[in-house]
Amino acid sequence: MNTESLRVNKQSWDEAAERFYGRNPLPEYGPLAPTEDELKLFGDVRNLKMLEIGCGSGHSLKYLDQRGAGELWGLDLSITQITAAKALLENAASPVRLFESPMENNPGIPADYFDIVFSIYALGWTTDLEKTLSNVHQYLKPGGLFIFSWEHPMYNRIRAKGGVLLMDKSYHEEGSYQHEAWSQPAIMQQYKLGTYINLLIENDFKIEKVVEDVSLSDEDIQRHANRWYSYDKAKALPAAFILKSRKS
Repeated sequence: MNTESLRVNKQSWDEAAERFYGRNPLPEYGPLAPTEDELKLFGDVRNLKMLEIGCGSGHSLKYLDQRGAGELWGLDLSITQITAAKALLENAASPVRLFESPMENNPGIPADYFDIVFSIYALGWTTDLEKTLSNVHQYLKPGGLFIFSWEHPMYNRIRAKGGVLLMDKSYHEEGSYQHEAWSQPAIMQQYKLGTYINLLIENDFKIEKVVEDVSLSDEDIQRHANRWYSYDKAKALPAAFILKSRKS
């Protein structure tokens, strides 16, 4: 676990939290990606115990509360995000427990407890992917689901310039990097899709679904178009990937 990266990212998220309030929560999985309404990866969540890794402002947990989830748990690195989530979920029908914590640490989350652990566009912020996946495996009941989404590894390696797509970074290159679309200093992690899949397998998960589709309706394009996510790139390669796995 890189404590300096965590320090930088915590400060960055505390400053940027307001800008990302309610951005791309469930049923969305990320910019220009299919939604849970289309994919139905979660299934019936009534009475299930749910834990979100990188819960942000709490809007994905609210979505699950509205669908009858039994318990809502979440952790996030940013105290600003946790404060916003607590306010949003104050009147939730389900019991709520939120932790200010990096995903690489266990702040007091029980083992073998959750039916579903999920992460919506947050896992790439981990400074130790293997430790984070090990934690997730520990939290889940046997047979429990882990569902997460993140920016597709190819998307960051290709630029759209003058109507042409140019690959300016090797797909084989992995490790930390500063994302050019992030306004504050922030350190994310770059992995190949195979690295995510193989680490899941090594941590005793069974892969059930990998989604690399895009959603390019007029509404999607208008809602997500900016200098980083664009129709020109997304019509040629996925902006996000979604992965569903199950604890063996």
